[in-house]
Amino acid sequence: MSKHVVHIVFALTILLSMVLGACGKGDMPPEIDPPIITNPTDSFDINSINDTYLDVSSINQVYKWGPYNVHDPSIIKSGDTYYCYSTDAAYGTAVKPGIQIRKSKDLVEWEFVGWVFDQLPAQGKAFIQGKGGTPVDGLWAPEIIQVGSEYRLYYSLASSLPRLSVIGLATASSPLGPWTERGLVVTSLNNADVHTNAIDPSLIVDNSGRHWMFYGSSWDGIYLLEINPSSGLANSPGNKGVRVAHRGFTGNTINGNIEGAEVIYNPQFGKYYLFIAYDWLETKYNVRVGRSDSPEGPFYDFNGQDVNELSDNAPMILAPYQFAGHSGWQGVSHPTVFEDGNGQFYIAHQGRPGVDHYFMVLHNRKIHWTQDGWSIVSPERVAGLEEIPVSENELSGNYEQIILGYQVVPGFADTQTSPNFQTSIPLEVLANGTLNNDPGSTWSYNAPWLTLNWSNGYTDVLHVERGRDWENKVTSTILFSGLNNVGTAIWAKKIN
Repeated sequence: MSKHVVHIVFALTILLSMVLGACGKGDMPPEIDPPIITNPTDSFDINSINDTYLDVSSINQVYKWGPYNVHDPSIIKSGDTYYCYSTDAAYGTAVKPGIQIRKSKDLVEWEFVGWVFDQLPAQGKAFIQGKGGTPVDGLWAPEIIQVGSEYRLYYSLASSLPRLSVIGLATASSPLGPWTERGLVVTSLNNADVHTNAIDPSLIVDNSGRHWMFYGSSWDGIYLLEINPSSGLANSPGNKGVRVAHRGFTGNTINGNIEGAEVIYNPQFGKYYLFIAYDWLETKYNVRVGRSDSPEGPFYDFNGQDVNELSDNAPMILAPYQFAGHSGWQGVSHPTVFEDGNGQFYIAHQGRPGVDHYFMVLHNRKIHWTQDGWSIVSPERVAGLEEIPVSENELSGNYEQIILGYQVVPGFADTQTSPNFQTSIPLEVLANGTLNNDPGSTWSYNAPWLTLNWSNGYTDVLHVERGRDWENKVTSTILFSGLNNVGTAIWAKKIN
């Protein structure tokens, strides 16, 4: 979440009673009633996960939040359990600062288990106050990483003054704490000399054992800072790092907002992948990807463009989307990317329903990898289905297809007022090997890869899997996800 959101948050507090906040280490504060469901798994039904959740949104229903009220998540797997840490945010209710914690065995059912802090961390708060600012009453965009037996939780704390922000570190010997403040990693000041905004951290340990933090929001791109492996703090105190990704504000040419970086290493391709949030939370918030041989970059996009140059990059693998008969999902960026211990990567983010985009629902999706090593994202959330291969004779039928084709055009900054949902269009895969009754458009299948050769010159190479149709609450259907020959992401789901 970038600093421009501060003023939006204050406005929403008045309009919606939505305040950034949370509470302390897992003990229930006095105003919270005891949870009615002591063991949520006893009554869990996947069909009970809804787009909106007004009946359980209030703070006295906090232990029913599950996948709800999740914003800017960071997820780690420890043992057989996933732990999710997220921004202090809730729909229509006041919450205390502290970073919310949830846990899950399957990435579908989530249990709210408490908070990292009881209040704003003292060191981050003191820094902002010492520079003449007032800390925002909530922590943003946490990052969790395990180093040996130590869990390191990085938090973002912004202020009433633009660019006056801090990234701090707390540590624990368990994913549930208790947590101890260790220090401040990087700060930014309310002056013209600031490079970027000190929020939105992402940590990675490279193959040589060096530790790196990617961070930054809005003003001047994404920065890379080397971290001391022993302390988890900056290797050179006071150093702001170097910029590795950039868009830039250029009047009415492009929007320019860039934030929420996430970095992983995929040993299958020997590449580091940089996932970046583009545009505003309430408009066209989307995810772009670059890759590099080194965490120090340079990172290149699908077309060989350095993401540190003034341009927009491809592929865009996730963006506001809308299947037929549904209000759509927006705000689907600032992701966390993580692995299950067996080589399967996932991407998680908040989803904000088009019917009321102040609701926040946790989405977890599988990441697949093209044969030349680009990440692609499933069009539907995970649902715990058995992974049964899809046979060729199951492919024919009717689908909804989404082409994630939004690109910036001159003057676009003046139109940044809507989510620009990428809406579905009909797709028919015929048993005779053609598409949409066009003899010049054909398909072929070499499981799990489906190739669509279109008569207009485009070629889509799509990963085929089984998945849940969440919009229609259909238990199992067939899903496609992939890229075409110009790096545009393609989704589809079978509907008959």
